[in-house]
Amino acid sequence: MSTPYPFTALVGQDSLRLALLINAVSPAVGGVLVRGEKGTAKSTAVRALSVLLPAVPVVPGCRFSCDPVAPDPACPDGPHESGNGVERPSRMVELPVGASEDRLVGALDIERALSEGVKAFEPGLLADAHRGILYVDEVNLLHDHLVDLLLDAAAMGASYVEREGVSVRHASKFLLVGTMNPEEGELRPQLLDRFGLTVEVAASREPDQRVEVVRRRLAYDDDPAGFAARWADEEAAVRQRVVAARELLPSVRLGDGALRQIAATCAAFEVDGMRADIVMARTATALAAWAGRTEVLAEDVRQAALLALPHRRRRNPFDAPGLDEDKLDETLEEFSGDDDPDPGSDPDPDPDGPGGGGGGQPSPEDGPQGGDTGARPEAGEDGPPQASGAGEQQAARASEPFRTKVLSVPGLGEGAAGRRSRARTEHGRTTGARRPRGALTKLHLAATVQAAAPHQRARGRSGRGLVVRRDDLRQATREGREGNLVLFVVDASGSMAARQRMSAVKGAVLSLLLDAYQRRDKVGLVTFRGVAAEVALPPTSSVDAAAARLETLPTGGRTPLAAGLLRAHEVLRVERLRDPARRALVVVVTDGRATGGPEPVALAGRAARLFAADGTASVVVDCESGPVRLGLAGQLAGELGGTAVTLDELRADSIAGLVKDVQRDGQRRAA
Repeated sequence: MSTPYPFTALVGQDSLRLALLINAVSPAVGGVLVRGEKGTAKSTAVRALSVLLPAVPVVPGCRFSCDPVAPDPACPDGPHESGNGVERPSRMVELPVGASEDRLVGALDIERALSEGVKAFEPGLLADAHRGILYVDEVNLLHDHLVDLLLDAAAMGASYVEREGVSVRHASKFLLVGTMNPEEGELRPQLLDRFGLTVEVAASREPDQRVEVVRRRLAYDDDPAGFAARWADEEAAVRQRVVAARELLPSVRLGDGALRQIAATCAAFEVDGMRADIVMARTATALAAWAGRTEVLAEDVRQAALLALPHRRRRNPFDAPGLDEDKLDETLEEFSGDDDPDPGSDPDPDPDGPGGGGGGQPSPEDGPQGGDTGARPEAGEDGPPQASGAGEQQAARASEPFRTKVLSVPGLGEGAAGRRSRARTEHGRTTGARRPRGALTKLHLAATVQAAAPHQRARGRSGRGLVVRRDDLRQATREGREGNLVLFVVDASGSMAARQRMSAVKGAVLSLLLDAYQRRDKVGLVTFRGVAAEVALPPTSSVDAAAARLETLPTGGRTPLAAGLLRAHEVLRVERLRDPARRALVVVVTDGRATGGPEPVALAGRAARLFAADGTASVVVDCESGPVRLGLAGQLAGELGGTAVTLDELRADSIAGLVKDVQRDGQRRAA
């Protein structure tokens, strides 16, 4: 077994370490979501935490980690009698992004269940994580159906496995820890709210601090066991402090004044529901216990707000998480109570401990990496520079986004689960049955019985049970929804430079980006102006990044329409190699003019016909305005094999007609 990196050897990252330790003291806080750029020790910190957790007493031989003092009466390995148990180290179970449903919740032997009535159950990761840590790296990339299972287990503290009327239930209470890079997409609001705390981490920009990070990492890589031994005393001290804080936790008093501050803070920041109030109360109590106090102070409430509220105050996907600390301080001051301890008592929550307490400074041996609470640039702020062109205009701000109707790709796909276009999926309404390829996941009971029924006499059936063989089993085929790749090809030339027009264009694209976020799509952005086209944003799940790139998009220069289409076609070609099952919808935003180079209109037509040959669904948003209209966007749509709509028609009910046109054109091509 590999030696994990010591938790106390982490350099800086005070908020991250504090949030993890608070959950170690009080698992009821609800876990931690760690957001940050790549290479900031997110996974290292989480894996190091499990070593600090106290050992867990379990019933000997129980696969579901039942507590010997109060065993689960419904345990599949039970019933267990209360008595002495054995201790094992606390587990950290890692859920891979590509895990199957059976791997997460466990698998039931359907053949034995039908023929013998035996609940032959193989536990999954939710059983392994019971009374431990469930760690999901890149949690924002987790498939929707696995997210639903996690939400159910986290809410009920139990996992249910059901296969056509046969069910198994077992306890599953775990500390949920997830890490994510926001550039790769955001989390569903339901799962985001399920995490008790969140922290933002970033690498330090101070050379001395970065030197210390590298020095320690190289020392660990050269001799993991020796490096861990050098930090053994510090690890033992933190472990003992966690145990002491757990013992002190029931004695901590949350006074009416602190509780009133918590409620006022949640109301002031307009968070949804009451979970934030409860999480803040538990966090403030755990902070006091971690500091060795039996009274919750205003400092604990403030630190609890900084950890529990940033991810809950987002009103839409384009709002950056965060908290206005000035507003927080004003609220706490306004609702400060009189039941706090004596003002002469020391409010400092022992800043010398690992991770600090209530926002204290780290100890010298903790190192200076830090930087995790500093301001981070918005997605796209460091994006590729825009090519200069003649008559370049300053970037126009997008108009107010609006709600759109569903814009779907015609036909039946087989892409990743989402909420846009029809597709064959593992989840959805049952449309038929087939022989299973590999492990059986969704049994079609009627088809299975129909396949087994003719052979009962030949198989010597004598009792009431149905004699079922492996060849009789039938997998249910289902139809649901998939996510698509929506690739925006935006004309940023001088002919689009009218400030009001470009503002409306950006508002329309922003509206479609918001719809793409809600429907779990990938998005990409190609722009063209001057003498060339560029990929402003490669296909990604982060609509935040796409919105940021769109906001800073300048205009000016000639209109290399053919170059934009060819670049978009190349983006789709590469993306098909990476993800061949995901279908694309190309949205070309232009007035249809093509200038620059020999025969620009003819070149644009030939480039457009490449999309038609591939059968790619497309829409051309005609941005032409004025009394004289050339109708070039409509001609381009014809070459693409798609539909042309004016900019005004993109709003509200006009989108419904657009969807019908796209579907109708796709059906004509399929015929």
